[in-house]
Order: sequence, then structure tokens, then C-alpha cells
Amino acid sequence: MSGPTLVAGVDSSTQATKVVVCDADSGVVVREGRAAHPDGTEVDPEHWWRALLSATEDGLLAGVDAIGVAGQQHGMVALDEHGAVVRPALLWNDTRSAGSGHSLVEELGGMAAWVEAVGSVPLAAFTVTKLRWLAEHEPESARRTSEIVLPHDWVTARLLGGEGRATVAPGSATTDRGDASGTGYWSPTTGAYRQDLVKLALGSEVALPKVLAPNATCGTTDAGMLVSVGTGDNMAAALGLAIRPGDVVVSLGTSGTVFGVHDQPVADATGMVAGFSDATGQFLPLVCTLNAARVLGAAAALLDTDLPGLERLALSARPGADGLSLLPYLDGERTPNLPTATGTLGGLTRHNATPENLARAAVEGMLCGLADGVDALLAQGLQTRRVLLIGGAARSQAVQRIAPELFAVPVVVPAPAEYVALGAARQAAWALATSTGGDTAAPEWPAAADVVCEPVDLEQGAEVRAAYRRLRESMHPEA
Repeated sequence: MSGPTLVAGVDSSTQATKVVVCDADSGVVVREGRAAHPDGTEVDPEHWWRALLSATEDGLLAGVDAIGVAGQQHGMVALDEHGAVVRPALLWNDTRSAGSGHSLVEELGGMAAWVEAVGSVPLAAFTVTKLRWLAEHEPESARRTSEIVLPHDWVTARLLGGEGRATVAPGSATTDRGDASGTGYWSPTTGAYRQDLVKLALGSEVALPKVLAPNATCGTTDAGMLVSVGTGDNMAAALGLAIRPGDVVVSLGTSGTVFGVHDQPVADATGMVAGFSDATGQFLPLVCTLNAARVLGAAAALLDTDLPGLERLALSARPGADGLSLLPYLDGERTPNLPTATGTLGGLTRHNATPENLARAAVEGMLCGLADGVDALLAQGLQTRRVLLIGGAARSQAVQRIAPELFAVPVVVPAPAEYVALGAARQAAWALATSTGGDTAAPEWPAAADVVCEPVDLEQGAEVRAAYRRLRESMHPEA
């Protein structure tokens, strides 16, 4: 008697490669693997491949019929005419291209012109700004560049090329509309690349991956596994969570993201909301901050404690931290676009200068920045019935208890899981079913058990957010 049909999902993230193997019918995870990536904002893509091999060693993929790859958005992988990597990939969190982004905005005619062209304003995270940086600072590398792919595209191509091939066959790379929408040179509205914007940034046109349908198959591995088209990490998380209209996801990882599903492309002329596509054929407006879980780690280190200790301190302080507010721009900031900003502690007095208040201010400050992101989505016509809180910091009791007042809606904390990898696996199951003439919709996998946190004091939450806004406006009136 044959066993269940198995599919695998890969999350090639900033910090690690995570792999889940799931039952294609139920979504139940049967095996998992993980391997770390080097730290930094640029990396040789070969590290991603080695991490994937390490994460799947000892037969993790045995019996798997299909695999999908989700990867960190926006990263620039430059390939030469032979498909070899020209230079280490610039990752989304590399802010050296901030000035290039400003120049590109002006050259096209302002933020509104970019929003009309591709649905988003090119901040430092976007691939298109990294192309300009490459042209300005490494012209020889720019001249050698014949093709630009994204991290998930590169890993997918390596899967199809086989373990012994260290290059990507020229012109063979594929991508999906979700990840393509984060480049700054593909339009969610028209579903087409803007090579004129590539040329504006890089000085010449280059080859770009073919954009396939969400349930497409892009080939098979040497071992016979079907490979789905893959997608960006945020799109995969949405697919893994099976979000619906009224759901807004707040992810508290290395960065913070806020996103929801929409049936129409979004165009925010302020540039705060990126008008992305999703991994199902709809759209995924998204706000991203550079500062999320690491704010809590930094505060814990400052207070000479660990994260559980920070939680205890924060929960022992009163809401509002007795007037202490933290603007948590510890790594600069993407939203608002302040790449050179630093953190600011406001309202400090002898009365409130306690470890408990500083811990509370750190949690509140991190969440206030993301609550501003939720408001930005509301301004674009999305409805917020509930917030789904995911990522490592979502497991914090302090975060779970403070978040509902600041978001002003019920907060749902799904059971801890690798939702990006699960989304990639769900896409692989979808592609497998489509390839055999089955369902043309993504499979319905049961949702995990959730923790639901209801708001207790909305008035107090509004006061905390008002104090945060006053601090932000006093320090950065241009934002």
C-alpha cells in the first residue's frame, strides 16, 4: 500500500534555509530541516545552495513528489553571459542604494510616476535601486551583467540544474508575479516588465526571468521532483496562512511586515504601501519596516537580560511606560523612508527611568511602527477584521498582551510554524495537482489552532500611539 503524496517547501530567508515536507492532501508536516546562512547584507548565492543541501541531508526529501521555493524578496543576483554570479547578491536589507533610489524617483518624475508605472516607490530595498548602485559604484560588474534574477529564482534554477552545476543556464530562470512585483521594474497592473526602467537604472537592458502562472510547473529535478514556480517570502507566508479579505498579517521577524490580500492592484502615491501581487493571482499590498524583533533583542542586551526577562519587565510596567516612548529606528528605517535614522528615546525623566519602563517602551515602540503600517493599508481600502501575528517575536507574552490595544482589533497568534515554507509547499501541491489534471485552485489545508487576544483598553492604546506619533514627528517632520 502506497503512502501519502509528499510535497516540500523551502524558505530561503535572510538568516537560514528552512525546509518542510508535508502531506499534500492534509498539509501535515512530516519532516523538517534547517541550515544557517552567513550574516550580512550581501552574500554569495552559493551559500543558499549549500544551506539547502545541508537542510535536506539524510534523506529529508525522500519520496517527495514536488517542491517549491520561497525566498527573501528584492535581492539582486547579477549573472554574466554564462549564468555565473557576477558579485555577491545584494539583499533587501542592504541600504547602500538609498541615494540611488532618490535619484531614480526624481528622474522618472516623482513618486506618483513610479506608483503609476509599477505600483511602488523604489526604496533602498528594491532591486531596481540596487541596479543603479551597481552601475554607479561597480561599472565593470554592471557591464558584465547579462541577466538579473531574484534569490528564489536562483535557488529554483539551481534545483533544476542539478547538484553538479554551479551556474544558471542563460535564459532558463523563471519567477512568479508575486516576487516580480517587488523588483521595481514589473507592473502588477499590466503583468509585464518595464525594461525602460531597467535601462534607466542600469544603463542597459538585461535578460529577466519569465513570469509564470501561480500554479505553474517550471521543470523537474534530477531526482524526478516536480518544481513549482516559487514566490517571494511574504507571498508564501500569505499562502501558508491562507489569509482572506479582512485578515491583516503582521510579521515580526528580522524585519517587520504588514500585508493583506486585495482583489485590485493598490497604488499608494505616498510610497508607504508597496503595491505587490500575491501568489494566487490577486494582490498583496504591503508595508515593511526594517526594525522588528531585533529591537527587543537590543533592549534586552541594554538591560543586561534575556528575552524572557525583557517580557517580565515590560509586563510589570504600566501601559505607556509612564510617558517613555521609543522610536525604534535602530537600523535606519524603510517605512518611513529614513535609511540613516537612529533610535530615539523620548520623554525620559527621573521618574520613569526604570528598566521596566524601558522594556515596555521597546515593545510598544516596535508595535506602534507596525500599527502605522496597518493604518496605511486601511487608507488603501483594505478592511481589518483581525490581525494575524506571526514571526519569532509573536510568541512573546508581552507582545501578545500589548498588541491588541495598539492595533485596536482582535489579534490572532497562529500556532508556531514555518509559514513561508508551508506556503511554498502548498504551492508545490497546487502545481502537482494541476500537472495531473486536478484542481486549479490551491489545496485547502486545515488551519492551525490559534491563540486569540482581544483588546482590553482601546483608549489607553490610542494614547500610547499618540505619544509615539508626537515623538516621530518631532524627530522626523519630513517623514
